[in-house]
Amino acid sequence: MNPDFDLQEELKKLPEKPGVYIMHDASDAILYVGKAVNLKRRVHQYFVKKLGRGPKIEHMVSRIAYFEYIVTDSELEALVLENNLIKENRPRYNTLLKDDKTYPYIRVTLQEAYPRVLFTRKIRKDGSRFYGPFKSAHSVKETIELLRRLYKVRDCSRSLPREIGAERPCLNYQIGQCNAPCQGYISEEEYRQSIDRAVDFLNGNYKDVIRVLDEKMRKASDAMDYEGAAQYRDLKMHVMSVVQKQKMEDGDGEDRDILAAAMDGADAVVQVFYVRGGKLIGRDHSFLTLGEEDAAILQQEEQDEAAVEEVRGRILSVFVRQFYAAMPFLPREILLECPIEDQKLIEEWLSSRRDGRVYLKVPRRGQRSRLVQMAHENAEIALKQDKERIRLEEGRTIGAMQEIASMLGIGHVSRVEAYDISNTSGLESVGSMIVFEKGKPKPSDYRKFRIRTVEGPNDYASLREVLQRRLSHGLEEARQLEESRMDESLGSFSVLPDLIMMDGGKGQVHIAQEVCASLGLSIPVCGMVKDDYHRTRGLYFQDRELPIDRHSEGFKLITRIQDEAHRFAIEYHRSLRGKAQTHSMLDEIEGIGPARRKALLRSFGSLEGIRDAQIDQLAHAPSMNAASARKVYAFFHPGVLDKDPPT
Repeated sequence: MNPDFDLQEELKKLPEKPGVYIMHDASDAILYVGKAVNLKRRVHQYFVKKLGRGPKIEHMVSRIAYFEYIVTDSELEALVLENNLIKENRPRYNTLLKDDKTYPYIRVTLQEAYPRVLFTRKIRKDGSRFYGPFKSAHSVKETIELLRRLYKVRDCSRSLPREIGAERPCLNYQIGQCNAPCQGYISEEEYRQSIDRAVDFLNGNYKDVIRVLDEKMRKASDAMDYEGAAQYRDLKMHVMSVVQKQKMEDGDGEDRDILAAAMDGADAVVQVFYVRGGKLIGRDHSFLTLGEEDAAILQQEEQDEAAVEEVRGRILSVFVRQFYAAMPFLPREILLECPIEDQKLIEEWLSSRRDGRVYLKVPRRGQRSRLVQMAHENAEIALKQDKERIRLEEGRTIGAMQEIASMLGIGHVSRVEAYDISNTSGLESVGSMIVFEKGKPKPSDYRKFRIRTVEGPNDYASLREVLQRRLSHGLEEARQLEESRMDESLGSFSVLPDLIMMDGGKGQVHIAQEVCASLGLSIPVCGMVKDDYHRTRGLYFQDRELPIDRHSEGFKLITRIQDEAHRFAIEYHRSLRGKAQTHSMLDEIEGIGPARRKALLRSFGSLEGIRDAQIDQLAHAPSMNAASARKVYAFFHPGVLDKDPPT
C-alpha cells in the first residue's frame, strides 16, 4: 500500500452516494474503474475477505495502492461516466466495456425546416440537438413515439418543403398522429411551435405530460380497464427514465473544462472536470493555501456572503492564470462557478495562447449549471475528507518536482522525460522513453525505439539515435501543428520536456546535450547516477555530481523515475527477445509454416508447452495432422521416434 494512503481511514470517509470509483496501483496506473449506487458499501466490499471472489479480482485487490472517486447525482450518471473513463484509460482489469458500447440519444433535427425527433447512437455536428445518453433504448423509443402522438411530429425522411405535395400523406396522417406537413396542411410556423413544445418536454418541463398520463391511468382504472391503466403506468415510467437529467455527456461534442472551488479557513480546493468531444472523461483537483486577507474573511464567525463570493472569484482567477499558463491544450470553453477578476482580460490571454477564441462562462441554469454544481460537490468532499492526503500527494509529486528544479537551479519543471537502453551483448538493442508530468507517470506518452543504425553493444550511439529521433520528430510535429496540418490529438511528441534525465552519468548527459545543441534546443539535461550496489546515488548536472538528501521527496521521485525507465526498457527488450527466439526455433521445423506455428502457440501457450506435448496432442491441434505432429515431436525429442513412438 502507498504509505501516504491510510486505507482504513479513507474507507471511513467514503460517502453513501452514487458515483464512480477508480483503483490505482503503486505507480499511479489505473487498475479498475467501477460504478456504485452506494460508494461506501461498494468500495468496502473489495477489502473484506471473501471466498469465491476469483483469482483475477484477488490479484487486482492485492495491487491496489489507493483509490479515488467522483460523486454523481444518480446511478445512471455513474454508469455513463464509468463508460467514458474506461474508454479513455483502458484499465487492465476492466473487460466488460471494451466493446466500445454506445448509448442511445434522442436527436431533434432543428436545422431542418420541418424538424424530426429521431433515435440515434451517433452524435454529429450538423445543427441537430441531442438529448442523452440514456440507459434504455426501449424507453427512448417509447418516448419518441409519445412525442409523435402528443405533438404530431413527422417521422418520414422526405425533404421538406421541397417535396411538399410530391406524394400522398402516409398512414400516420390517416390515424391522426401527424399533421401532414408533406402536404402543406400545416404551416412551418405552426409546426415549429409543436417542435418547441417537444423540445421543452425534453428539456425537463414534462409535468403537464405526467399529469395527463396520471389522469388517463386513473380513468382507465376507474373503468376497470386495468390493462390500459398498466400501459399508461409503464409509459409514465419510460418518460421519467428518459427525462432524467444527464450531465456525463453533452450533445454538442465540444471541449470544455468545468471549474469549481471549495474553501475552508486558509485552505481551498479547485476541482476541474475535463469534457472532451462532449464527454466527461476525467477530473483533477488542486490544493491551494489562501493569503492572510482571504483566510481572515473565511474565518469570521458571521460571514458576508458577497465577500465570500469575492474570495471564491479570486481563487478561481489565480487558479485559471497559473493552471492554464502551463497547459499545452486549451479547451474552447471554461465553465466557472462564479465570475472572476479580469475575466475579459484573461479570456483575451487564453485566446491568444490557443490561437482561437476561449470563452469563460458562468452558467446559471440548465445542464452545464448542474455539471458545475457537481464539480463543486466533489470539491467539497475533496477538501473535507482528503485535505491531508492532498498535501502529502502534492509533496510527493509536484513538491518533489519543485525540489529537483530548485536543486538544479532551473526554475519550474512540469514534464520530465527519462531514457534508457537495453540489449543482450548488442542483440535486439532497444531504447525507452518514459514521461513524468507533475510528478506522476504518464504512460500514454511512453515510447519504445528499436535501434536501427547501431551495430553491437554501443549504448552511447544508441542513446544518440533515440534522442535524435524523438526530438526531431517533436520539432516536426510542432511545426505541422503550427501550420495546422495535423490533428492536435496526434501531436504528443510536440510537447518537449522541461528536463531530460538520463540513466547514467557524464557520458550519457554529454550525448543528450550534443543532440539538443545540434537541434537548437536548450533543454536542461541531468544524469541519474547509481552507486556500486545499483541504487540511485544522486544527480550529475553541469559536469558535477550534486548531493541529495536521501530522505527527501525529490530523491524518492528520482528513484521512481530511474526504476520506471529501466523497467520499461527491460520489458520491451524481453518481449522482442522472446518473439525472436520463438520464431527462430519453430521456423527451423520443416513443414511447419506460419499458420501451424500460430496454431501451436495458441494451443499450448509457449515453446515449453509444445515441447512437453505428446504426439496425439500435437496432432489434434488446429491445422495439424499426424505427419506434422511427428515432425514437431521429433524436433524437440531427437532420436526418440527411432525407438518406440510415444502416444
